Amino acid sequence: MATFLYKLGRLAFRRRHFVALIWVALLALAGVGAANAPAAGNSSFSIPGTEAQKAFDLLEQRFPGASADGATARVVFKAPDGQKMTDAANKAAVEKTVDELKDGSEVSRVTDPYTGKAVSKDGTIAYASVSYKVSALELEDASRDALEDAAQDARDAGLTVEIGGDALSTTPETGATEVIGIAVAAVVLVITFGSLIAAGLPLLTALIGVGIGVSTITALASALDLGSTTSILAMMIGLAVGIDYALFIVSRYRAELAEGRAREEAAGRAVGTAGSAVVFAGLTVVIALVGLSVVNIPMLTKMGIAAAGTVVIAVLIALTMIPALLGYAGRRVKPAGEKSRLLGGGRAKARAAQAKPNMGTRWASFVIRRPVAVLLLGVLGLGAAAVPAASLELGLGDDGSQPTSTTQRRAYDLLSEGFGPGFNGPLMVVTDAKKSGDPQTVFTKVADEIKGLEGVVAVTPPSPNEAGDTATITVIPDSKPSSTTTEDLVHAIRDTGAGIKADTDANVLVTGSTAMNIDVSQKLNDALLPYLVLVVGLAFLLLIVVFRSILVPLKAALGFLLSVLAALGAVVAVFQWGWLSGLMGVEETGPVMSMMPIFMVGVVFGLAMDYEVFLVTRMREAYVHGEKPGQAVVTGFKHGARVVTAAAVIMIAVFAGFIGSSESMVKMIGFGLAIAVFFDAFVVRMAIVPAVLALLGKKAWWLPKWLDRALPNVDVEGEGLRTLSGGKDEDRDLVRA
Repeated sequence: MATFLYKLGRLAFRRRHFVALIWVALLALAGVGAANAPAAGNSSFSIPGTEAQKAFDLLEQRFPGASADGATARVVFKAPDGQKMTDAANKAAVEKTVDELKDGSEVSRVTDPYTGKAVSKDGTIAYASVSYKVSALELEDASRDALEDAAQDARDAGLTVEIGGDALSTTPETGATEVIGIAVAAVVLVITFGSLIAAGLPLLTALIGVGIGVSTITALASALDLGSTTSILAMMIGLAVGIDYALFIVSRYRAELAEGRAREEAAGRAVGTAGSAVVFAGLTVVIALVGLSVVNIPMLTKMGIAAAGTVVIAVLIALTMIPALLGYAGRRVKPAGEKSRLLGGGRAKARAAQAKPNMGTRWASFVIRRPVAVLLLGVLGLGAAAVPAASLELGLGDDGSQPTSTTQRRAYDLLSEGFGPGFNGPLMVVTDAKKSGDPQTVFTKVADEIKGLEGVVAVTPPSPNEAGDTATITVIPDSKPSSTTTEDLVHAIRDTGAGIKADTDANVLVTGSTAMNIDVSQKLNDALLPYLVLVVGLAFLLLIVVFRSILVPLKAALGFLLSVLAALGAVVAVFQWGWLSGLMGVEETGPVMSMMPIFMVGVVFGLAMDYEVFLVTRMREAYVHGEKPGQAVVTGFKHGARVVTAAAVIMIAVFAGFIGSSESMVKMIGFGLAIAVFFDAFVVRMAIVPAVLALLGKKAWWLPKWLDRALPNVDVEGEGLRTLSGGKDEDRDLVRA
């Protein structure tokens, strides 16, 4: 592989105009496709195999046109102090608002508070229910605007009006956070390379890669039902790995220049060695993202595959466009150790800097002298951070987890005040009595048995369909939607339904947003272990091929698991326990988002293996070329620590920018990924890895002979390049740094 990539790098350097033209043309083509593609709207949301989804599908069949999974809104009214909602003026204002709410092509029905018995016992709070024909993800902006305008008219009449439900939920938008992340990346790259030109190359290629990837997703969104949420993960991961991969190749190019090689030769060797690491690092990220399909949530699968496609583009750009741009840059990209005038560089300073061991060398030497102490300190520190993970509670957020500044949260609080906390999470029980001899008796039996369950406040009379073989019953719990008490009630109703099925052959299914959230959480929990085994297992096999070792990949996988557990512990401490919640802007503590563990495993694993491959391949290269194990570790840190540190700081800055989001889920994801990258890059890869390798010595690179013969020789360390000219041709005299 190293020889092939070496030739590819030299070819891209020589044919830079052709390579640049291809990538610019692809960017333009993707951009034109995105601009002319039909509006994608939002992807349909379904959770195959869950009881809640089966109930929705049944409702679609037995109650045609009812839009069971359509968006809902609750417009909550509160009378001024000393007044009631039944007062003539307040009633007139509400009825006018109800009439306005009925307008709109996507509105299915609107329930009047006074005819629907939706006024609190004390008469101060009332609500109107709005049902839509499409899901919240598919709702048009015009419908949301009409909803908010109607509420504002009621406010103008003197009422307090807030809007709950999922109708106002929108896809989190990207914006300033990415700009902040790119700005921090630019500063770190300038400090790392000491040159605006060298720093600009990773940023430019990363942005081009993300542009192609996101534009392609946008162009195909309507045809493939990708939806607007799919591009968010692709943008985040594409930007992250795009900068990482380009940073690694440019850094190796400068190191090759410092050894006296011609620029074309240096570009070829950079792609042949660092490019090999980029290919395998990219493969681990692709495995982690495509592996999300095992969860069997279509939206998550599409997001993972789309992001994986963006990673593939980032790898290809790093292997071809980076050497092409290095050809354009010429002498403006300096050899390693020689900085530009931007940072006060000079040849004398460069020689002095090269004579002095860098920070990576000094740190690795320290770890090798005290490996046991460093290893124990790192493991115990991460272990302590992971302790809160033992108390992890998973769930999906509702309006009660929104900031108090949002209308959804204020509507949630008003409904809890007027009707009880369980009113925000009603359960819909669907009874299919088609195979039963007396459906009406079955419906009554289901309602009566549910009334006798603990934690039930109210049960509405059964509402059968026209055929009379299926009915819906609404159940109001006495606890809030995200509580374990409500989850227990859902399981109790399902247990009751199992008994009824045995007696009457009728199916009793529980659905609604609360039940759907519970089912999604359970599905994600059940998929976590298979996903972990699949991703870590495949990556373990891949790393065996890369490092030709058993213990090094094993150490990489165990270190990753330790950093993820520590990161989950930090998430629990902040978002569930409330530690440092004020500093992080967490207004409401509660269960950790169900998707968080599996999402962190996928994203962090890919990035963690990037750092592992970048750092350890240089150690492997030094070892293969004859250095002793301890010295190989020092050499790896000498050339790789600065790059990995810069990449980690950039990633932490990008992810940390999301902590400022008003969306609690986005805030949690940003914090979790940022702290996970910090733990993995600076504790696991920078401390635990060299300590373990120092303790193992030559054993770290042991591989059974039979396995060594069976494995393909991918030559990541570039051993095959030693037989090449080494740049001792006429090019060396033409372009010296």
